[in-house]
Amino acid sequence: MAEVRLSGVTKRFGGTTAVDAMSLTVADGAFVVLLGPTGAGKTTTLRLIAGLEKPDSGDISIGGRSVLAETPAQRNVAMVFQQYSLYPHLTVRENLAFPLKSPILDTAPQQIERRVAEVAEILRIGHKLDNKATALSGGEMQRVSIGRALVRKPQIFLMDEPLSSLDAKLRADLRVELKRIQSDLGSTLLYVTHDQIEAMTMATHVGVLDRGRLVQFGTPREIYENPSSIYVATRLGQPRINTLPADLFGPAPAGAATIGLRPEHIHTGDGRPASVVRVEHLGDQTRLHLDIAGYALVTLADPHTPLTPGDTVAIRPANPLYFDSNGSRIA
Repeated sequence: MAEVRLSGVTKRFGGTTAVDAMSLTVADGAFVVLLGPTGAGKTTTLRLIAGLEKPDSGDISIGGRSVLAETPAQRNVAMVFQQYSLYPHLTVRENLAFPLKSPILDTAPQQIERRVAEVAEILRIGHKLDNKATALSGGEMQRVSIGRALVRKPQIFLMDEPLSSLDAKLRADLRVELKRIQSDLGSTLLYVTHDQIEAMTMATHVGVLDRGRLVQFGTPREIYENPSSIYVATRLGQPRINTLPADLFGPAPAGAATIGLRPEHIHTGDGRPASVVRVEHLGDQTRLHLDIAGYALVTLADPHTPLTPGDTVAIRPANPLYFDSNGSRIA
C-alpha cells in the first residue's frame, strides 16, 4: 500500500472548475472519505488519481513518486464504481480471476487460483464461486465487484459510491464488511460518498468538498464537533444541525449572525418557550419538532416523553456554534 498526495491539483471542463487547487494527503493505510453533494468534485478527484483524467495543473504522487506521466495501469490502483461492472456470462470465479489474466501482470494459473480463493474467503462468497454473476443478489454482486479490485493487490483502492444502489439493510451490512476488509488488509482506501452515515462509520478521516475545493479535513469527530463553516456543519449529523439567528437565545459573540445547534445540544426544561409541532418516535430516540418565535428546529427527547403536538416546552442552547454572515465559524 502507499500514501497518495495531491498538490495544488486543478481540473477544468470548459468553463467549469471541477477540482480547484486541491491539496490532499491520504496516508498509507488510511480510510479517507470524500464527502459532498453532487457536483462537489468527488468523482473527478478519483478519476484524476486513477489516471482517467489529466489535471490542468498541480501534481499527484503515489508512494512518493509523481504519476502524472503514468498510465492508469502503471499507477497500480483499483477503482470500484457504483455499478457492479461484472461480466454476466462469467461465473464469480471467472469474474474474480479476470483482472489477473492481463498480459501485463503475467500471473501464473496457480497464483490466480490461490488469490481468487483468498479474496472469496475475505468477502465470504466462497460458496458462490461457481455461480453465474446473474444468479447473485445485489449485495453479492457488489462484493464480487469489490473482489475484482482486491484480487490485484493494488497500491490504493478508489471507490465511487459503491453502496449507493443497494437497499438500506445491504448498505448497512456492507459498510461493516468493507471496514473490516480494509482494517484486516491495512489497505489505503479513498472512498467517495454523499452519505454522511458512511462517512461517520467507516472513515479514519473525512474530506469535505465544496465546488471542487477541499474546505475541511479531519477525523469524523473533529468535523462533526468543530466544523469550520455552516456548509461543513450541515454535511454531518442526522437530524441536521439547526441554524437560527445568533441572538435568538440572548447575547451572541461579536460578528455572529447565526447560531448552530446540534439536536443533542438543546437542553429542555428551562429557557425560552417553544411549541411542539410534531413528535417522531423512532424507537431508540424521539425527535421533537419545535417552533420558537417562528423558527423551526429539531431536538431530541426521552423515548418515552409524554409531550404531544401543541404542548409548550422550555429550551436553551448547550455547546452552541456561532457563524458570521458568510457562514464561517467564529466560535
